[in-house]
Amino acid sequence: MTCLSDPSVPADLRQTPYGRRAWLHQQGIAALGWGLLGQQLRRASAAPSESIKRAGFGTAKSVLIIFASGGQSQIDTWDPKPDAPPEIRGAFDSIATAIPSVRFCEHMPRIAQIADKLCVVRSMAHEDLDHGSSFHLAMTGRYHRRRSSNDPPDLTDAPCMGAVLQRVQFSSRFPQTAVNLNGPAEVPLVLGPGQFGGFLGKSYDPLTLGDVSRGDLAIPSLEPRLDLPVARMRARESLLRSIEQSIPESQRDVQWADKQERYRDAFEMLSQEDTARAFELHRETPELRDRYGRNRSGQACLLGRRLVEAGVPLVTVMWNHNNRGQDIDPKSGDLYGWDNHNDIFEGLQHQLLPRFDQSFSALIEDMDQRGLLDETLVIGMGEFGRAPLVAVERNFAGVSPGRKHWSSVYSIVMAGAGVSRGVVVGASDSRGAYPLTNSYGPWDVTATIFSALGIDPATHYFDHFSRPYAMSEGKVMQAVYA
Repeated sequence: MTCLSDPSVPADLRQTPYGRRAWLHQQGIAALGWGLLGQQLRRASAAPSESIKRAGFGTAKSVLIIFASGGQSQIDTWDPKPDAPPEIRGAFDSIATAIPSVRFCEHMPRIAQIADKLCVVRSMAHEDLDHGSSFHLAMTGRYHRRRSSNDPPDLTDAPCMGAVLQRVQFSSRFPQTAVNLNGPAEVPLVLGPGQFGGFLGKSYDPLTLGDVSRGDLAIPSLEPRLDLPVARMRARESLLRSIEQSIPESQRDVQWADKQERYRDAFEMLSQEDTARAFELHRETPELRDRYGRNRSGQACLLGRRLVEAGVPLVTVMWNHNNRGQDIDPKSGDLYGWDNHNDIFEGLQHQLLPRFDQSFSALIEDMDQRGLLDETLVIGMGEFGRAPLVAVERNFAGVSPGRKHWSSVYSIVMAGAGVSRGVVVGASDSRGAYPLTNSYGPWDVTATIFSALGIDPATHYFDHFSRPYAMSEGKVMQAVYA
């Protein structure tokens, strides 16, 4: 493994994350004789295949993911079954939307009104049935090494999409390539695997922020200090670098290299005034903040929009940071998750759906009015859906019926960046149990994301040992652009 501080790397390239990583990337390609493949990756945005061009290639400057952790019930949100028997249909009615003949759950009235800006995909499916491994699948587009498991994060995990994006391309407008808000995601008692750098290392972790609703500045440490001008801060950075470089080569391991990356990222953010401004929620009007919702998920969605404006290529909002936080405090809306094995209709009606209806509709409306939706791919998704049959599960808290995990079919929603407006792609059967049409998987979502950002998902990136990995194992969801 080539050390990040290798003296053979030109000094000017060691000074910036882009130069150092670009050098490592080029060295890996040369070492294995894959120069042509590397050129293909670097030229992806300039010379995509004709099929990629037709599928929304390069239409997005940014991607904003709203992740509903725990498994949204497709039947009780995007794909109701009003003609099914009660044990399948559930307790809720459906309502008309802005898309003719398309209905949503009755507790999503605001989203129903802006449905003509959305593309609903009703035929998502995969084969993993537990939260941790399914979360890994959703964040990376790859199955976990142990399907249907709840393992904690591990250095052998696949890197999240933000880490892969950072490996192959960098933001010229913002110091961070990927930011996770209202995180890290818990599933529910351990951190979910797949939201970090994985085998690429901690230096590729997205910037992760927790509760951004507590103050006016999401990162208080970015508050400018009059006693620390940029010149003085850069002098401190130089001193720190000198100290770190005094560590003998034999003691510089991966953790040392990751720490250097964190230092450089921190100094880069502190030196740019526009960076701190992007995290200042108080710059928004009180009315708009109210419209999003004065809670963790609502303010995270609002900050997500601000970071898209600032130029962050990939923003992931963990709409709920714990997939089953109601076990900790059933009265806390901020803790409530979508994993409703029992009491599903009480939880959806009084906790989850009102807040989701408010924040998600506000985000789509706000971005559309600002023209951001034209150049931003917005995706609302979870790790899977819920079972069509309503029943009480004795091994879980609660006394009224709920729905089990279900990955054989579920729904996601997409908008912006050339995605067709006011359409439904795919269909489930009359029970909401299995796809009636061709299905899509999380791997296809990752392929669509990379393609929208101008990266051909069929190309490869390289790890620190110069081993090639496909950008995505899926195919672009061309039907959403039809």
